[in-house]
Amino acid sequence: MGRLTRDPEVRYSQNANGQMAIARYSIAVDRQRKREGEPDADFFNCTSFGRQGEFVEKYLKKGTKVVVVGRIQNDNYTNKEGQQVYSVQVIVEEVEFAESKNASQNNNNYGGAPAGGNAGGSAPSGANADFMNVPDGVVEDLPFN
Repeated sequence: MGRLTRDPEVRYSQNANGQMAIARYSIAVDRQRKREGEPDADFFNCTSFGRQGEFVEKYLKKGTKVVVVGRIQNDNYTNKEGQQVYSVQVIVEEVEFAESKNASQNNNNYGGAPAGGNAGGSAPSGANADFMNVPDGVVEDLPFN
């Protein structure tokens, strides 16, 4: 679980079934136990394909808190200077929102109100105040319908 560090980069490639979305993004995952001199978070490069890539393009942006499930894949290569570069990425199999739309809007630049807080000053009202409204006609495009 972490927050997107930047807006996703999405490109489309041709395959046998037409175009396929490929969304690349990174998430910052807070460390639960921090030792002196160590960073507060780890950063993971993530890739989503197909309909999930389209979902990422439409609904995720910098600061959005998500939970991802996937597999780790090596991305090792030799650079132009002949040095071996080691890296990994998460090939995302599932992605879900980890907080409400209101909390996400308040935290989109890491400097907002605490999760669940309301930086606007007035408290949200109604039973569905913490949930995002899905626009009409989008239900078919959602990966979890």
